[in-house]
Amino acid sequence: MLRAAIDPAVAVAMLAAAAGWFGGRFDGACLILALLVFAMTFPGSVVRGAGTGAGALALDVITGWIPVAGLLWLLGIASGTLGAFDPRVLAVWALGTPAALFAAHRLLPVVLPKILAAKGLRKTAVIAGANDLGRRLAERLRGDPLFGVRVAGYFDDRAAGRLHGLAAEENLGSLEHLADYARANRVDVIYIALPMASQPRILRLLEELRDTTASIYFVPDIFVSDLIQARVDSIGGLPVVAVCETPFHGLNGVVKRVSDFALAAGILACIAPLLLAIAIGVKLSSPGPVLFKQRRYGVDGRKIVVYKFRSMTVAEDGDVVKQATRNDARVTKFGAFLRRSSLDELPQFINVLQGRMSVVGPRPHAIAHNELYRKLIRGYMIRHKVKPGITGLAQVNGFRGETDTVEKMKARVEHDLEYLRNWSLLLDLQIVLKTAVVVLRRSNAY
Repeated sequence: MLRAAIDPAVAVAMLAAAAGWFGGRFDGACLILALLVFAMTFPGSVVRGAGTGAGALALDVITGWIPVAGLLWLLGIASGTLGAFDPRVLAVWALGTPAALFAAHRLLPVVLPKILAAKGLRKTAVIAGANDLGRRLAERLRGDPLFGVRVAGYFDDRAAGRLHGLAAEENLGSLEHLADYARANRVDVIYIALPMASQPRILRLLEELRDTTASIYFVPDIFVSDLIQARVDSIGGLPVVAVCETPFHGLNGVVKRVSDFALAAGILACIAPLLLAIAIGVKLSSPGPVLFKQRRYGVDGRKIVVYKFRSMTVAEDGDVVKQATRNDARVTKFGAFLRRSSLDELPQFINVLQGRMSVVGPRPHAIAHNELYRKLIRGYMIRHKVKPGITGLAQVNGFRGETDTVEKMKARVEHDLEYLRNWSLLLDLQIVLKTAVVVLRRSNAY
């Protein structure tokens, strides 16, 4: 709840402070604006969280705030309500909020644990199972102070010699001692990270824990790191768990399609003269078609045709496709400029209007590359649960251009899956803004 409320609370507080500074009252128009801001920023930010460097955090905050402020400004113009506000209040609020958000995200992870500890509100947790799953859970709890949880250690039936890499003080004993420890040490939370094959042990442990006041959570070992849009649902009263699902079901799908169409149509209308100039440049620079068409995998693995301005002397679309490399002889001089500036991607906005692609999503790869990497990278095809995008989370995090090793492609796929897990309209807008920064730097594209 705290994580969800950080951004809306800071934005509303800054609006109230700006209004008070200039002698205004926080009611009427300001109150309506505060409600709009709260609705647009809840449930929280899309910054990277604990451990983020200052530069990356600042970029996250700025690219997250600009869409909110921009949409509110457009709404004010369209509704004719900008005149109801003191321009000084709006200026101070618009410029001061990003600074306040940056400070909040830097200070809260440092200050909050101390406050919780001083007030006795920090929770103590133990983990049943010192396996990879249990240790990964402990790492995440310890890595983010906003959880407010202290992991005291593990309980495991294996001998100490088999618990490699586990500090002696973290080994609290076997499972049969867990209930007694929880009662004697005021344990608040118990996480059971035992394999599902250990059902008899789990049932026995749950029975023993009935005599404690600790909250109990079961951490299932069903590909935990690869869960995509996981949720619990019900079919006729029978609970089912979604392990892998598209984020664009129901209303989210409508929101995504409308935003894609509006953004693509607006951009194409603005860049039409540029498209014509590039087409002429491609035609004059080398023989061949203006547009390069290549088959790619779209949503659910269906084949689609993707458009780009031709930047090479060849148009490969067979079973074997060689990625472009630095100083690639196949790239024309004009094509090199197009690739560095990403202008060769502009015709893909037509693909967006057609419904084949999205503005933001996992980048589509050539079919030959898909067939290669789906055999080498676990979970590779999950990225096709959504439409491919012109830009994506991987591209704004340094994985743009050639992926000459399997490790680089794995990193790109990990970012694609992270996008599927955490999609929001605000995240899309952030990625669009960050893409502009990446393109201006002209990094990793050739």
